[in-house]
Amino acid sequence: MTRVLLLSDTHGHMDATILKYAAQADEIWHAGDIGSLEVTDQLKRLKPLRAVFGNIDDHMIQREFPENNRFMCEQVDVWITHIGGYPGSYNIRVRDEIRQHPPKLFICGHSHILKVMNDKKLNLLHMNPGACGKHGFHAVRTMLRFVINGEKISDLEVIELGKR
Repeated sequence: MTRVLLLSDTHGHMDATILKYAAQADEIWHAGDIGSLEVTDQLKRLKPLRAVFGNIDDHMIQREFPENNRFMCEQVDVWITHIGGYPGSYNIRVRDEIRQHPPKLFICGHSHILKVMNDKKLNLLHMNPGACGKHGFHAVRTMLRFVINGEKISDLEVIELGKR
């Protein structure tokens, strides 16, 4: 069983509440627009971190993290990218690959809009945790946490961090 904390769009922001939830997870996944390596350094001190760079991230972050991170978590094929779209409107950059080789769990950030939905055509679960940073147009800062147990994704929870 792996307890995952999923966040995105920190834009250089980190606070005690985010770190409290990070400490409760087994792994932390960041879907881009990190903003500063200080953010990922703080997270890595607590738990293993998987991350991708986003469109605001500089060359230092791009050197440390990939644009796409595809991996297995237990028996779940996971693909994290920053700009990916969502079912019915995938970004052109990922569209062909996701149709030809769909993961079981497709994660992106960028929109600052919390969204979790099934893609019934591709038999995958799409997650966007919204944004937990203080920059952007979102009104409420959000993250997601869930459990992967074998091939099952369960116990999905939205974490609201308050107003931006």
